[in-house]
Amino acid sequence: MNLLEDMYDRLWANRRWIAAQFGGALLFILIGLAWTRLPDKHVWQVILSLLLPLLLILSALELQACTVRGLFDDDERRVKLIWGALTLLVWVAIACAFWVFLDWCDDQIPLWAGYLNSKASAHARVSLFSYDHIARFFFVCEWLLRWVAMPAKLIPWGAASAQWGWRLPLRRILRLIWDWRWWAAVLVAALVAVALPARFFAGEPSGRVHAQVWQVILKLAVTYVLAMSCWVLLLSWAAVLFARENPPKEEPLAEEPAPEALPEPSIPAQPELPPPDEVPPPDEVPPPDKSSTT
Repeated sequence: MNLLEDMYDRLWANRRWIAAQFGGALLFILIGLAWTRLPDKHVWQVILSLLLPLLLILSALELQACTVRGLFDDDERRVKLIWGALTLLVWVAIACAFWVFLDWCDDQIPLWAGYLNSKASAHARVSLFSYDHIARFFFVCEWLLRWVAMPAKLIPWGAASAQWGWRLPLRRILRLIWDWRWWAAVLVAALVAVALPARFFAGEPSGRVHAQVWQVILKLAVTYVLAMSCWVLLLSWAAVLFARENPPKEEPLAEEPAPEALPEPSIPAQPELPPPDEVPPPDEVPPPDKSSTT
């Protein structure tokens, strides 16, 4: 079975969790929008406004953990679902911290581009090291770090912790992170789920207001479908490559039974000969005594 067939089998076997990904994420978004509209006139409304975000976060983590555990192989060493879901909070926190750092870098790019442009020669300022070229280079690097490098490194760790908690198979995770097929998949997913939808909203709106509203709704729907599809495909692809890092051991071949030992041929017993008479041989017989004859 090749890799694509394995990925299709995993997706089909977990089609319910895949459908829950599409429907559940949309439901969480709608509930989150409704949460922002909750009034706070009564005590129960205040308590609900405090508990609802916690319930949404826990439900989203459990949905992701269940999907990962369904796509990945079960080696009978999994932790409980609640503990696997809670470990995802650590990787979400790391992603948020890295995201804030990249936002800071995004704000500093104009300053860095202006500084490097000022240090270049007069000829380079208007050719290779112009302000636009330097700024575009930094923005591309920041985009790759945000949408390619960070998911490619955090998804394997998060998927492993959703199954085994903190008893992580370090070698298998590192081999997956260094696999070029994994990085190629993440790059394609980033182009389809992030770069392509950005082109949808790049143009200026045109037409009547009613038509513009429907265009925005259609663009948001397509963006949502592309993003969720790429997310699910990335999880299944990670499961396939992760399984290839630890293939199941082949069953030992059954040993052929040893042939039965053939009975040794029986040798007929030799009849016992009677002992020879104790008669000396002729050459040892003493000669007769001549004196007795005379």
